[in-house]
Amino acid sequence: MAAPSPAPWTFLTNHTHVLLCLERYPGDTLREVANRVGITERAVQRIVRDLEEAGVVTRERQGRRNTYRLQRSAALRHPLEAHHTVGELLDLLG
Repeated sequence: MAAPSPAPWTFLTNHTHVLLCLERYPGDTLREVANRVGITERAVQRIVRDLEEAGVVTRERQGRRNTYRLQRSAALRHPLEAHHTVGELLDLLG
């Protein structure tokens, strides 16, 4: 009997996956984040731009590389979760 195929969806969005990678692997390039998440580098760039515009991530240039600092006190965006912070989400997903 063949193993069941995985569901075509996940509980977390790609935005959350990228945020987790930036937290767990701060030295990764966006290409490495894309490989970890399983999306294109261009998609990661758009997500990081979204997160920057929302005040969740700040970009700092260090030499030829960018580093990303997470604003853990930023509120989650959906009204159902707005009373929680990015840091609480990251801690929960540990």
